[in-house]
Amino acid sequence: MKYLSRTVHLATRAVYHHGFRGLSTASGHTTEKSVPYATTLKEDGSTTKGPTKPLPESADVVVIGGGSLGCQTTYHLAKMGMKNVVLLERDRLTSGTTWHTAGLLWQLRPSDVEVELLAHTRNVVSQDLEQETGLHTGWIENGGLFIASNKQRLDEYKRLMSLGKVYGVESYVLSPAETKDLYPLMNVDDLYGTLYVPKDGTMDPAGTCTTLARASTARGAQVIENCPVTGIQVKTDDFGVKRVVAVETQYGTVRTPCVVNCAGVWARTLGQMAGVDVPLIAMHHAYVVTERIEGIQ
Repeated sequence: MKYLSRTVHLATRAVYHHGFRGLSTASGHTTEKSVPYATTLKEDGSTTKGPTKPLPESADVVVIGGGSLGCQTTYHLAKMGMKNVVLLERDRLTSGTTWHTAGLLWQLRPSDVEVELLAHTRNVVSQDLEQETGLHTGWIENGGLFIASNKQRLDEYKRLMSLGKVYGVESYVLSPAETKDLYPLMNVDDLYGTLYVPKDGTMDPAGTCTTLARASTARGAQVIENCPVTGIQVKTDDFGVKRVVAVETQYGTVRTPCVVNCAGVWARTLGQMAGVDVPLIAMHHAYVVTERIEGIQ
């Protein structure tokens, strides 16, 4: 356990209660390598080139990037009543880094603003989107378990639990023995304790973005795929302030006074098109997908 990273989400006993099934139910090893949610992104054999919709001449807001952040931004702008919102994705929705994320959503963070945002996101993913579109986001309320391998980390988790009480997030700090009762497969010999949040969960990232896009277009937004952005036009106004005036693509230009940079790991490159330095550096993270483990459903 001492080599585990800061936060590890594990399938707890709550997983069994909600009927979760592993990626593979076979008892033997699989013969093909796969990734989570691969079925959502299977190639349809289409060789269509160019944007999936004609580019509008203008837009009130152009959102660049069709991953989780871009789809969420477009959805919320449309829900706020903005009709002329356009999302531009260079390839297909979620084809950047979103499609292979683990899809974890845990509710407790050191910042109260983050806790409120996560609570809102959880409601959108677990309830609102399905009610609006009839589509399921792949939400599974399987609970989250955060591991403390030193006293300082355990103290931090106690503070997070206190913050959770203020915002109504159910959570418990467990002793090693209580953790073992909850998750019998865990070796707790070198643990100081854990933080257990029963209503944390996971979602299908690709399915969630597809559902967000469906809800956005139903409210009047446009989602245009296969349309790489090549430049952002900026002009200086009478007060010496640089302002966005248009977004350039391989297939035309969209006039707009507002651009939202949701390009993820490419956000810095996109910012440079407008003369803006985005202090972002991409870093590798890892998660593990296993075969079925006896004792975990």
